[in-house]
Amino acid sequence: MARLAQTAGLTDIQREILSTVRDFVDKEIIPVATELEHRDEYPQAIVDGLKELGLFGLMIPEEYGGLGESLLTYALCVEEIARGWMSVSGIINTHFIVAYMLKQHGTQEQREYFLPRMATGEVRGAFSMSEPALGSDVSAITSKAVKDGEEYVLNGQKMWLTNGGTSTLVAVLVKSDEGHPEGTAPHKSMTTFLVEKEPGFGEVRPGLTIPGKIDKMGYKGVDTTELIMDGLRIPANRVLGGVTGRGFYQMMDGVEVGRVNVAARGCGVAQRAFELGVSYAQQRHTFGKQIAQHQAIQFKLAEMATKVEAAHAMMVNAARKKDSGERNDLEAGMAKYLASEYCKEVVEDAFRIHGGYGFSKEYEIERLYREAPMLLIGEGTAEIQKMIIGRRLLEEYRLQG
Repeated sequence: MARLAQTAGLTDIQREILSTVRDFVDKEIIPVATELEHRDEYPQAIVDGLKELGLFGLMIPEEYGGLGESLLTYALCVEEIARGWMSVSGIINTHFIVAYMLKQHGTQEQREYFLPRMATGEVRGAFSMSEPALGSDVSAITSKAVKDGEEYVLNGQKMWLTNGGTSTLVAVLVKSDEGHPEGTAPHKSMTTFLVEKEPGFGEVRPGLTIPGKIDKMGYKGVDTTELIMDGLRIPANRVLGGVTGRGFYQMMDGVEVGRVNVAARGCGVAQRAFELGVSYAQQRHTFGKQIAQHQAIQFKLAEMATKVEAAHAMMVNAARKKDSGERNDLEAGMAKYLASEYCKEVVEDAFRIHGGYGFSKEYEIERLYREAPMLLIGEGTAEIQKMIIGRRLLEEYRLQG
């Protein structure tokens, strides 16, 4: 029998890319992931290896120096990387959301200026919607841009910025009242700005401060930060797409890609948890036999494997729907919801199989147990996904007459 979560209908190029990434994960990520995670150390050597593989340009069109691959290829690569260490997949996720937004919504000048350098990893992307007081309620953002001649002046505080310190380009969503009279719906008065900055912490350009890393329960190694704008001046040609008021739609388009990514991460972490669980179950003996021979453990393994397969299938479906050019918010919401919930359950079952040893930092499952909860809230909580799914279902099944 082949290993779990195989994908039918891949091209030879896709299979070759995935094989290369899987070898890299097995040789360069898994052996060092737990040690680096415990130290909360940025995996610079791993990131350099991803650059050499060309993964920072995976979805960027060939005309801009990228590989021009599909969202499906990207999602399957993310699945493999998250299987090794979820934090590494986070490093490339926000980069690709920004690259995707530039490809889909940027002006020709913006695409030509940023995408070739993003393809090589010279420019590294991050995106910023959330703020300290709003959580999932994006319409309640208070950060604001005010026009001043040929520039905009940005003020406000953003939160939960992945790659906040290491990135050199941040897509920032703020309110912009210019051209949008009072009473305009909140989502029609938001604009995405492309903010270039130096990597690091502190004041990274005049008016822009990255205070430092947020200390987290899991998802370590990757830097998660705040972003503070205080009189940050941005030229008008750095409005994404060149027109204000379109930021909400641009961000939501990017978030659909992000939700497929989070689903892929859930699949990868769940696969690794299953691998650890099924391996340990054949090493540990109780009552004179492997614990894998006990029916209770076999039931757990059966449930875990089924959840891995189901989540993978939904993730692949959501990616293929987006690649086809069709609307995929329903499929992306379902995939993100199912994969993150199943990931949590599979990781917990693997943790239970390990017994007391699962509580020890010497065992990899301890790290996965702390990482899985992030997927429950990243790119929208389960409740947000259910709202999206429910509304879309009512659109599809609306009664006539």
